[in-house]
Amino acid sequence: MIERYTLSKMGNIWLDEHKFAIMLKIELLACEAMSKLGIIPKKSLEKIKKNAKFDIEEIRRLEEKTKHDVVAFINNLGQYLGPEARYLHIGLTSSDLLDTSLSIQCVEASDILISDLKKFLLILKAKAKKYKDSYCIARTHGVHAEPTTFGLKLAVWYDETQRNLERMEQAREMMRIGKLSGAVGTYANIDPYVEEYVCQQLNLKPANIATQIIQRDVHCQFVTTLALIASSLNKFATEIRLLQKTEVLEVEEPFFKGQIGSSAMPHKRNPITCERISGLSRLLRANAQAAFEDICLWHERDISHSSVERVILPDSTIVLNYMLHKFIPLLDGLLVYPKNMISSLSKTRGLIYSQRVLLELMKKGLTREQAYDIIQSCAMQVWQETSDFKDVLYRDRRVRRYLKESEIDACFDIKYYTRFRDRIYKKVGL
Repeated sequence: MIERYTLSKMGNIWLDEHKFAIMLKIELLACEAMSKLGIIPKKSLEKIKKNAKFDIEEIRRLEEKTKHDVVAFINNLGQYLGPEARYLHIGLTSSDLLDTSLSIQCVEASDILISDLKKFLLILKAKAKKYKDSYCIARTHGVHAEPTTFGLKLAVWYDETQRNLERMEQAREMMRIGKLSGAVGTYANIDPYVEEYVCQQLNLKPANIATQIIQRDVHCQFVTTLALIASSLNKFATEIRLLQKTEVLEVEEPFFKGQIGSSAMPHKRNPITCERISGLSRLLRANAQAAFEDICLWHERDISHSSVERVILPDSTIVLNYMLHKFIPLLDGLLVYPKNMISSLSKTRGLIYSQRVLLELMKKGLTREQAYDIIQSCAMQVWQETSDFKDVLYRDRRVRRYLKESEIDACFDIKYYTRFRDRIYKKVGL
């Protein structure tokens, strides 16, 4: 499943070949900057740019000996440059390459996720409009509360996804940071101009201040943003799962010809994609916890964060991309059953209109406590008997002392509950 998906565009961002290609670009740009400063002769720069390349297999072979991926990369690069290799990596430290290339990878991953979220928003918008007038029951604590519409449910998701898009864009901007300031971030052996030049060419911002590394609160914000978005998807998926329960069946995941729900029970149509999304969201929240642990390092740097990030950054971006890749067609093909929604509205035999009756009694001069006691007493009769709530209200002398039959009937007008629907839609941009 996910293993195959890593071969996608998102997965390619995290391949070693791509990482080393970015590192090569950074080294070449640093050489350009140092040539402008007169540190590297122009002819040497031309030779470097002409001959610079790397061999991924050779880097891996060298790393077996050096136990250091950046040194292996620099040594391999030097094999193609001859005497000009002495100009490579002047004043730089490994993290100058690793952190700056990691920032670029995270920005590239962000662009894919931002595109995914925009696609998701378009479908949410269309569905929210389509089901704007589809009445259904809202539930609190899992118990029927008051009428709403399925469109309003989707409008809530749309609004939340807009916030998630904004968060993702902010996280992308936060990750758009480069760092080429040397071993402890003091520019002791490299001119700050080099950092400025390289970052400008890469569309990055130079870090305001760094140690040997870019500070890891930046990366933590990135990973926690991914986890937050995944948690929203989990919320949406859980709602679909609950509404697909047999005794509810108001919506259902698409079920395709030839699809198997159960190896034992041929009748099964299970919300497997939503369950998968709910499960994967747990991984991203766990990864976010690891990102929090990476913030605190010894002094100017240790490498306890490095091994963690080599797992959580690729995995989190790939998993979230996969979740959106699965959820977008699911939502687009979601099976919606308005008739079942109407049926659900009547299951409590009118109890969902209790607050409206309560408020009408209060308008007649009763205190909230007095009105509540009367209506709760009537409601309990419905729970215990088979009567409709309206019939109980008709028969109750306390109610009829204040409300006419026509006034009771008016309390059961479902349109009353969604009369501000257009106003809500406008607020969320629908």
